[in-house]
Amino acid sequence: MKILITNAIFETYTGTEVVVRDLARAFARAGHTPIVFAGKLGAIAEELHANGIQVTNNLAQIGGAPDIIHGHHHQQLMEALLYYPETPAIYLSHDGSSIIDEPIYFPRIRRYFAVDDRCRNRVLQTVGSAAGEVPLMPNAVDLDRFLPRSPLPAKPSRALLFSNYARNDTYLPEVRKACARAGISLDVMGAGTGTASSAPEKELPGYDLVFAKARCALEAMATGCAVILCDFAGTGPYVTTTSFDEMRRKNFGRALLTQPLKAEALLHEIQRYDPADAAAVSQRIRSEAGLEEATNQWLAIYTDVLRDFTSDVIDREAEGRAASLYIKQWHAFQRREWEKDQIAKLKQIPVIGGLVHRTVHRLLWRFSSKGSL
Repeated sequence: MKILITNAIFETYTGTEVVVRDLARAFARAGHTPIVFAGKLGAIAEELHANGIQVTNNLAQIGGAPDIIHGHHHQQLMEALLYYPETPAIYLSHDGSSIIDEPIYFPRIRRYFAVDDRCRNRVLQTVGSAAGEVPLMPNAVDLDRFLPRSPLPAKPSRALLFSNYARNDTYLPEVRKACARAGISLDVMGAGTGTASSAPEKELPGYDLVFAKARCALEAMATGCAVILCDFAGTGPYVTTTSFDEMRRKNFGRALLTQPLKAEALLHEIQRYDPADAAAVSQRIRSEAGLEEATNQWLAIYTDVLRDFTSDVIDREAEGRAASLYIKQWHAFQRREWEKDQIAKLKQIPVIGGLVHRTVHRLLWRFSSKGSL
């Protein structure tokens, strides 16, 4: 199959960008032809291109229509749907609140999926009954890259904060404080501190305990590290076999970060460290969350979609209505008007409203002048 994967950005080693890279590689290894289409390209795009996989920000550079569109992020997905009027698509929701991940309805999006319950609820609330059941497709990890480390020690001595959002002005100081109290050294790996890595699989085996969420947590668990769910949204629990199934449904993600980002909460989770249970968690990940299995599931889904789609008559009138509605909702002018309304509301914040309003207004103007809005 010729599979077009859409993503808003394909620049750095974050979030869906790594998901897209790994999925494209897996499709290529399985003998298919993946192509990545994104609005902005960078180092991760160059890496994939070096592997012989086409990456582009211009659909006109793709020779011939794809068989199916694997859609992330509404703008790039809609552009691909309109550019290839005979091609069906699936949509996968990765975020429960991001504007770029707002689910959209379009008749040729034949199936909707979500990485966790939070995203599933967003699809159902936004798209409604047209979305169908919205099965869960949690993140997967490349087990050929993230190999098991040696057995964990009885007590942790080295910890890693694995996140692009970890900085001195966010939650890094609290994690440092908790680790210092526990007598554990702490390193950071992420874009926020200029320590991002294109090969975290080489770094993770050197750590006993990892603070992370979602994909980063999954990679750490696959390696055999003990994991405490943590990110800028809050502190989550230490991952155990007892809570594994519930956490997997929530993609080890933001919905689990319910405790405050304070050293006391983090220290409580550190004290739950259990090397034997962490090894059992790692085995669950390696048996249930491998990239190869996820790739086979996607290919089976594509096959079903294509089989059903060939017998359908495309409703151009319905597509026109959906496209018109999308343009009305997401046109740049409309977005600016929405932003103005949101900025105006900031003035209502007691005491600091005026300062916050001026600061946000300046930032939006700066980004807009650079073509970012």
